[in-house]
Amino acid sequence: MTTMPLWDYGSLSCFKNFKSIFQDATVNRLEINANTCQSFSPIDLPLLENTSEECKVKEVQMRVVRLGSGTHTVRSHGATVAKTHMHDWLMVVLLVVIEVILYLTPPFYRYVGKDMMTDLRYPLLDNTVPAWAVPMYAVLLPVVIFLVVYYRRRDVYDLHHAILAGLLFSILVTAVITDSIKNAVGRPRPDFFWRCFPDGKDVYDHLGNVICHGEKSIIKEGHKSFPSGHTSCSFAGLGFLSLYLSGKLKAFDCKGHVAKLCIVFLPILAACLVAISRVDDYWHHWQDVFAGGLLGLVVATFCYLQFFPPPYHPQGWGPYAYFQELESRASAQTDATVNPLNAWPMDSHVENQGDDKNGFLGLNLAGDLTTTVEDVESGRR
Repeated sequence: MTTMPLWDYGSLSCFKNFKSIFQDATVNRLEINANTCQSFSPIDLPLLENTSEECKVKEVQMRVVRLGSGTHTVRSHGATVAKTHMHDWLMVVLLVVIEVILYLTPPFYRYVGKDMMTDLRYPLLDNTVPAWAVPMYAVLLPVVIFLVVYYRRRDVYDLHHAILAGLLFSILVTAVITDSIKNAVGRPRPDFFWRCFPDGKDVYDHLGNVICHGEKSIIKEGHKSFPSGHTSCSFAGLGFLSLYLSGKLKAFDCKGHVAKLCIVFLPILAACLVAISRVDDYWHHWQDVFAGGLLGLVVATFCYLQFFPPPYHPQGWGPYAYFQELESRASAQTDATVNPLNAWPMDSHVENQGDDKNGFLGLNLAGDLTTTVEDVESGRR
């Protein structure tokens, strides 16, 4: 019986060790939950480039769990987050000051002739939705929901950005724009006649303009019809809440759960009812509430996208800062864990979002997962 030369045994041993190392490295890098996608062997490496976007997103979600999601509490990261956004908080204070100044500034007293009074003789009624109630449902209600989400996820980034963007920037920016337009336009309210002439006796000057003899504060308020402040602030706060819920519930995950959409539409419905009440109370014309609703919803959308990916995006359930923190932790792990094959970091590398050129962090997270796999094929970093 012919025996195999010693050099053949050595070759087989080296090949076996090399194959074992290569398989271990590949498995560590390409392990994907069998319930979501599939498992890949080294033979499948050239096909990984064509992996579906959903599978890539699933791998990112596995890495999130592996890195320890939900550990960013107010105690551990609160001071750091607040310090990072110090300038944003200073801007919030500035917006509050500007809003107070605008509220105290008298509006433009537009010419109101006798022939214009036909559309301004509606009765002077009380507000169905008083001014003090607006902060309750547009600010406090979202805060309660944000706190519930924080209690479940322990993510201070989500809590901080939801409050900063939704309850402060969204509301304050909308209020500043609304009051600026109110003062500049000076459109009379539908009940202006009774504000100007509470006794029902109208008086006009030689130019035909009104000579009001009612209370100055009521007359001043009567020149602030366009746009509706109740409506704009309602859509700013509740519109942001609707966007926030759609991201957290993954309402646009292509699974067709109508129940999620019903929950998302509830805040918008509440804002619409507030807008309708302003017309029913004869405090606003229909154009006022339409413009106010559009303004509030647009501002809320811009503020939301400043801190969160779009609700329809696979990473729309978390803020940008949350993924950036995971990225920094993953980078620290890659420095500590080295692949014995070519001295590569074991974990997948995700580019720093400070150099993000595609806009949304979630897009890059999903798109860069194949970078290190391509390096495995080519034999370079």
